[in-house]
Amino acid sequence: MTAPGKLPAMRELYVIGIGAGDPDQVTMQAVKAMRRVEVFFVIGKGSEKQELVDVRTAVLDEHMDRAYRVVEIPDPPRDRTPDDYAAVVRDWHDRRAALLAAAFAEVEGVGGILVWGDPSLYDSTLRMVEAVRARGVEFDYTVIPGVTSAQALAARHRMVLHRIGEPVHITTGRRLREQGLGESALVMLDGECSFTEVEGADVRIWWGAYLGMPDEVLIEGPLREVEAEILATRARLRAEKGWIMDIYLLRRG
Repeated sequence: MTAPGKLPAMRELYVIGIGAGDPDQVTMQAVKAMRRVEVFFVIGKGSEKQELVDVRTAVLDEHMDRAYRVVEIPDPPRDRTPDDYAAVVRDWHDRRAALLAAAFAEVEGVGGILVWGDPSLYDSTLRMVEAVRARGVEFDYTVIPGVTSAQALAARHRMVLHRIGEPVHITTGRRLREQGLGESALVMLDGECSFTEVEGADVRIWWGAYLGMPDEVLIEGPLREVEAEILATRARLRAEKGWIMDIYLLRRG
């Protein structure tokens, strides 16, 4: 029996990257890790984004060969247009970590979290896992890399993300608006269509939404010629589905 005041320890946790949406992007390493898991934790995004949970379920249905449980945790709300972005996100992560800590404390076997793309790229899961450990829930954890939306975008557009000898700059829509475009940038988490504020007639865009999913959409061309099409397509898709996940590369010259 657990000592009074001490949370029960989950033996082990796997944080597993599952790719951008296509179940075939799940690596063999990820499949082996999934098959060790007894309980999967899923942070729900509400009814509008139930499809995201459904894709995870499809991944499990295709690759699992043992019984397992799924524990769905409601995602706490947050301000999407804050004055202090960093403070709001830290608070949101802290509230998420509190919910995960409570859920983890009820599991004494092997847990798992399926992460879109890869846990290392614009994803907060690993920070929250460390925050849970800091709250006194003791467990070890292993991170399994996955195919990122950046890789999926490059593959679907049949392109290389960088030119010869140049770096790859990965940023967010907010940072693109604040700092502008240098020579090129791979832009994620852009709910404001920040590419419309980029200046220059020589900019080209490679855009993709729902990469790896059945309703994937790709648009590519000179930015000034295709931005209206991207805006209209994005608005239509978001209205139809209630959510959108997209990414794009901008490049000058």
